[in-house]
Formats: sequence, structure tokens, C-alpha cells
Amino acid sequence: MTEPQFQILVWLSYRIAATFAFGLPLFLLIWAKISNSSSIDRLLSIYWKVASLYAINLLFLSGGNQLGQFISFISPILMVGSIWFWVDLNEEIEEMFIYKPIALTTRIWRWTLSFWCILNTGLHMFSWKCLNTINGNYCDTWKEIPYNSFITTKTIIKFILGGNWTTAFATFFAYLALILYLIGLIQWLIMQFPKNGRFAGKF
Repeated sequence: MTEPQFQILVWLSYRIAATFAFGLPLFLLIWAKISNSSSIDRLLSIYWKVASLYAINLLFLSGGNQLGQFISFISPILMVGSIWFWVDLNEEIEEMFIYKPIALTTRIWRWTLSFWCILNTGLHMFSWKCLNTINGNYCDTWKEIPYNSFITTKTIIKFILGGNWTTAFATFFAYLALILYLIGLIQWLIMQFPKNGRFAGKF
């Protein structure tokens, strides 16, 4: 694969993520709450807890931190796992009328997100050296969109608050968020998972 082709696919991956990892699930969560679809509401609530790791990854990459490459690889896998893992929620969604708009949209969303995960994983496997070093042409492609987001955030903060958003601040908040994320994950693994297994419970 040539570098321009790789860049196109990485940009496609980010665009799919913006639409199906953030935009559509936010819309679905609001829709589920309005329509009282409890199973989809619970599924999306769990998904957003897990998906916050991807936002942490963007903070790391915007600051040029090596850890962002690894999190960028693993977070979509966890995100997709979180929407297929739960036995009770899968059964409840499957029992919904297949042409019910919210149920159909949820099914399409889950399969599209799974496709994105496969694409993202494949791109990371192709550029596996980026997991060991942040430098290099292929690695720079992964950092391009997060860095553009960093510049936009910096401009907004400076305009509204008069403050200065630096890569050091971005990295600090990324580490803080990652620590809190890991504490929540470990707590679930130790306390909730042995008790509830693949049933959503109070995740």
C-alpha cells in the first residue's frame, strides 16, 4: 500500500468514527430515552462509558504522545466488544420488531461500527511500527487529524477564555482521564464481572 492510499484510508477511518462512533450513537441515546427503549438506552450508556477511551486517545495523539498509538489500536476493539458482549441486551434487541425504526437503526449502527473496527485494526497492523515509535510518515498520518483538532481547540479556548491550550495540558488531561478510566475498568472487572458475567447488570 502506498503512503497516499494509506492516508486516504486513515482519513476514512476517522470520518467513519466521527459519524458512527460519536454522532449516530449520541443520536440513538437521545432517541432511546425519548422512546423509552430501555435495552437500547442501557446498551448506549455502556457504550459511551467504554468509548470515552477513544477520546482519551485523541488527546494523547494531539500531544504527540506514543501511548496514543496503542490506545488508538485497542479502543475500537473495546468499543465494539461493549455493544455485542451482553447476553440480556442482545436478546432484548433481537426480540424487537425488525422494522421498528430505532431497532433497525441500532442493528445497522452495530454492524457499521464493527466494520470500522476491522478497518482500523487492519490499518494499525499495516503500520504496526507506529506502536513502537511516534515518528515516521505513516505515524504522522495518524496524528494529523488529532493535531488539527488540537489547533481548533486551542483557538476556541483562547478566543472564549483567553487561555492557552498547550500539548502539555492535553497530555496531562489525557493521563488523568486514562487513570480514572482504568480505575473504573478494574473496579468492574473485580466487582461486577465475576458477579454478573455477560449480563449488563449495573455496569
